[in-house]
Amino acid sequence: MPSKEGSGFLQILLYIIGAVSVLLFIYFLVIPYTIEFVDVYFEEGLGLKSAAVISFFVSIATVVLFAMVGGDGLIGEVQYMFAAFFTYFFILWLLIAWIF
Repeated sequence: MPSKEGSGFLQILLYIIGAVSVLLFIYFLVIPYTIEFVDVYFEEGLGLKSAAVISFFVSIATVVLFAMVGGDGLIGEVQYMFAAFFTYFFILWLLIAWIF
């Protein structure tokens, strides 16, 4: 009759071999997608012209949203909204060109 200690060791060994084989299988399935991800997302990005267009529309949408939510932002605080728009536009423009 086999000892209980020997079968426990064999069972743990089988679990470890199974886990390693599943991890290797997943690893080899993921490698092509990882290589594709690196190829696509580390290509040459947007230039300053494209980033300026995107930044302009995002800035307009954000300032209009803040004006509607802020209450009387459309009437009493237009001068601050213009300054905020140009500051936000400039910062967002450079960040989009830098990141993308």
